[in-house]
Parts: sequence; C-alpha cells; structure tokens
Amino acid sequence: MLEIPESHTFAEQLNETINGKKIIHVATDNHPHKFAFYYEDPKGYNDLLKGKIIGRSSAYGGLVEIIVGDTKIVFGDGANIRYFSNNEEIPEKNQLFIQFDDSSSLTCSTQMYALIHIALANEYENEYYDVAKEKPSPLADDFNMEYFEEMLGEVRSNTSIKSFLATKQRIPGLGNGTLQDILFHAKIHPKTKIKMLKVEDNDKLFESVKKTLKLMRKNKGRNTEKTLFGEFGKYETILSSKSFKNPCPVCRDKIVKESYLGGTIYYCPSCQPLIK
Repeated sequence: MLEIPESHTFAEQLNETINGKKIIHVATDNHPHKFAFYYEDPKGYNDLLKGKIIGRSSAYGGLVEIIVGDTKIVFGDGANIRYFSNNEEIPEKNQLFIQFDDSSSLTCSTQMYALIHIALANEYENEYYDVAKEKPSPLADDFNMEYFEEMLGEVRSNTSIKSFLATKQRIPGLGNGTLQDILFHAKIHPKTKIKMLKVEDNDKLFESVKKTLKLMRKNKGRNTEKTLFGEFGKYETILSSKSFKNPCPVCRDKIVKESYLGGTIYYCPSCQPLIK
C-alpha cells in the first residue's frame, strides 16, 4: 500500500521517466475491479488526457499526483503504478492504461483497493488530498517537535500510539505498514496509551518517526512494496509480513503478530513492553 516512502519514490521515478511524454491513448477497466475507485466516470479519461504532455509529479502523504496540462492524475491506497518501455509486455489485468507517443506506457492495477483519480485540476475535489497537501510531511523541517507535541495534546490521553500515529489522517501517508518499524526503533508497544508516555518517550517517538521514514525514503521504499519498475524497495523491514517469523534482531525474542484496530501489528514483547 502507498505510504510516505513509496509515494515519494514513485514521484521521483515518474519525474525521471515520463516527464515531457505525450499521451496518445488512455483505457480504463481492462480488468474490472470493484475496489478500484475512480473519480467520476472513467470512460471520459481518454478525452481528458489524450494529446496532453506529462508535467511534474509530486507526493503528498500517501498520494501521488501527476500534472498533465490542465488535468491531474492522483493515485492512492493500493494503486500499483508501473512503467513499461516500448519493448516490454503489458500485463492484461490493469485498471488504467496510459500509452505515450514513444510506445512506452504507464499502468495502474489494484491491490485490495485503490484510488485512481483523473480530473481537471480546477474541478478536482478530494478531502484526503486536501488534508495531505495542507499538513506538513514528517520528511520536512516544519514537522518539528513543537508541531508533534501539539498533535499529542489534541488527542485523548487514553488513545493508543497506533491510533495516534496511523489513523484519522493525523499524519497523512503514515499507515500501519510504516508504523511497525517506527515503534520498534522507539521501543514503544503499539497498544501503549499516550498517557503512559514520559517526556523521553515522546522524544524517542518523534525522532523515530522522522528518522525511520527518511531511511525508508532514502532506500526507495520498503521491501514489502514495489517501485515504478516492479522492483521491491531496498529498505529491509524489521517488522512486517516478510520478516516477523525471524527473531528480534536486538534481543532474539520471538516477534508477536496479532490483530489490532482493524489491522495487523507486530512487536517484540521484550524490546517493546506494554506499559499499563
């Protein structure tokens, strides 16, 4: 799923790969998926994009935006975006296909569910997009300790750390996937309540949010997610579906996997004890 490291990696790779290309054809729903969420009628996407030139791509939270003249493309959630050169075979199962005048192409398929929006820039309305553009990114300098403490002060004291960090768009693009290693490095259990945190815990949590996401971004995303070219990211996750069966790299204790708040959490019971 697209989170901060992946959206920034996609934006960078798109700028290096498709910027300046001319769109000659757009097709949608080659393989219908009931959880591919389009903006208005996707049958009109070809008319919106045909003949236009790809401009700059940007990342906002877990969203990827591509400017195409007076139109914008926005991808989010489980949007699998792939670039294919003119001699590569295009997979048939996709929900969006964009062909360029040099015979290269861009596709998007759906992983569980995906946001695939194309609209005139001055008509596009999306609450999650607006929030992601408005709030500071943890990768930026204006996401500082003062801002982080303000966020902490705005939630109830019995809110869990997972709920605080990864729900309600408090930090757009920080989801359940990136959360796991952030909390591991901070040595905080995902079920710990905010009221149980000491000042030094707040400091560790803030530093881990900043440093872990920057490291994931530097390494082209997590090794559980793929890049624009279908390669896995280079950041080796400590706590994920790929690695949780391995012992804790610090203490060698067994990693725990369980369901919590509508998703899976992983933690080391020794390094991340639950404070009650």
